[in-house]
Amino acid sequence: MLSATYTDRRQQVEAYFDRTAVDAWARLTSDAPVSGIRATVRAGRDRMRRLLLGWLPEDLAGRRVLDAGCGTGSLAVEAARRGAHVVAVDVSPTLISLARDRMPSDLGSGRIDFLVGDMLDPELGAFDHVVAMDSLIHYRTDDAVRALARLAPRTSSSIVFTFAPRTALLTVMHTAGRLFPRGDRAPSIQPTAHARLRASLDREGWVSGMRPSRSERVDSGFYISQGMELVRS
Repeated sequence: MLSATYTDRRQQVEAYFDRTAVDAWARLTSDAPVSGIRATVRAGRDRMRRLLLGWLPEDLAGRRVLDAGCGTGSLAVEAARRGAHVVAVDVSPTLISLARDRMPSDLGSGRIDFLVGDMLDPELGAFDHVVAMDSLIHYRTDDAVRALARLAPRTSSSIVFTFAPRTALLTVMHTAGRLFPRGDRAPSIQPTAHARLRASLDREGWVSGMRPSRSERVDSGFYISQGMELVRS
């Protein structure tokens, strides 16, 4: 069963991307000019997407990939072009609509199913690989680890995901965000120390037979995120 804190935060994330941040997010994830601060975020997200995709096989033909929290679909498109059948899910109908509008006509042998829903829904089925880029960062450490534990039994090869590392800059940004009117705030990220995350994963038995492999941080101005890979033992 999903925890109340996970469900509440999921609703906040959905409301934010469907109401407050629609135009800003559409611009950030396009080629349109953006401010200096947002340019660092865009560059950081591009680097992180390349990093996580680099941890997947180059040839994904015949593989089923879950893009958990797909946003506007950039990662899903790149995975599909490697031959994957990508199930790309997001809680925001607005982002899914934008992703469908932007989907290129030629995906080669790949395929994308863009769906509105919860990334943890068991009805989505089983996968070879799961990617959760910047979708678990809004949840408390325990909720994020429980989410990974729900995904792991349905994942045969690897889960690659990001978390927000606890740094001085992220702490300042998190505090400053509280000064904005409540209606204008983004759903705050939940920074976590790497050691605490590993301890939580330990308590879950390294999430159903999966063990940690690679981990790497991307630091680009106002974008700070840590990628981690779990592989099937």
